[in-house]
Amino acid sequence: MYPFHWVPAGGARHASLDSRPDGALAYPSGTGVQTLCGYRLAADNSELAWLWETCAECGAVAKRLAAASR
Repeated sequence: MYPFHWVPAGGARHASLDSRPDGALAYPSGTGVQTLCGYRLAADNSELAWLWETCAECGAVAKRLAAASR
């Protein structure tokens, strides 16, 4: 399991190291999340938000974290 979670927020899919609420598979909409690209954004857990493009900076940091956790 990787140390980050994906979260749609601010018009893109970001990644975050913030823990999710107990038992939640995703951050509830409106939850403030610190992203790997350095922004604090409100999660949007709607169906369409998961189709947004991935934030390039979050994607790059997530790849490094994934490689380091192998």
